[in-house]
Amino acid sequence: MVNGPFRGSDALRAGLVSRGELAGPRYTRVFPDVYAPARPLTFEDRSRAAFLLVERRGGVLAGYSAAHLLGASCEPRDAPAEVLVPVHLKPLPGLLAHQGATKEIEDAAGLPVTDRVRTAWDLGRRLTLLDAVVAVDALARPVRPGMPPRFDPFALLDRRLAEPGARNSLRLDRVVALSDPRAESPMETRMRLAFVLGDLRPEVQYVLRDAFGGFVARVDLAFPRARLAIEYDGDAHDDALDRARDVRTGALGWHTMRFQAADVYQRPERMVEAVRQQVAQRTAMVVAERLARR
Repeated sequence: MVNGPFRGSDALRAGLVSRGELAGPRYTRVFPDVYAPARPLTFEDRSRAAFLLVERRGGVLAGYSAAHLLGASCEPRDAPAEVLVPVHLKPLPGLLAHQGATKEIEDAAGLPVTDRVRTAWDLGRRLTLLDAVVAVDALARPVRPGMPPRFDPFALLDRRLAEPGARNSLRLDRVVALSDPRAESPMETRMRLAFVLGDLRPEVQYVLRDAFGGFVARVDLAFPRARLAIEYDGDAHDDALDRARDVRTGALGWHTMRFQAADVYQRPERMVEAVRQQVAQRTAMVVAERLARR
């Protein structure tokens, strides 16, 4: 049985499958002449299938598909696979085809994709403001915390100078101004943007140290004057490790507020207001403590 997406015609010629098997329950047709094992397909499966569809027409993966293969997964659920093709491609379910050509290509997971800056340029001009910032942050995110970003988001403004009049490029001023690639996940970017757009300016990936300069913890967002840490708890967070870290930061007089996807997506105003109140209360408390020690 073929494990991943494949061209049906190639598999038939190679004797890997029969016509009956292609038409049977073991495989599903993703695109014309492109099949995959009959299982729930991931976004990467659908992107790889899309590349097989356009490979012989000079196409490459672009947009969300390129971002995903580049390790900057930020696509919404059920997003279509995306390709960039030099020729017109008729609309197909599950596929978003852009007509054009580019030399800005790199290899990602064995497939040709638009490079990081080109992918950020395409997504940054097309998506809503929030989704555009999420995509730019994800594509520019450093390999490891503390390292420089993979590209400077201001490169998008330099590119605009080289391509005056490019569609929707004026909105990149706002996208770049809101971008901060230090966020370690798209959800951290979304949470940070909720605060920034609510006139709160947290520090990103803030490192807490003890009185001797020793490392204590690194938190997603922080308001140092209020000794307030903000953490996003994703599906993979470890409760025991989180509690242990909260004890360490609490020993330094810090308070930690933790939020989940429902807070970010469904209750952002409530989340922002709760943090705003804590910032005000704890800032006043910290100032009072310092005055009392004088």
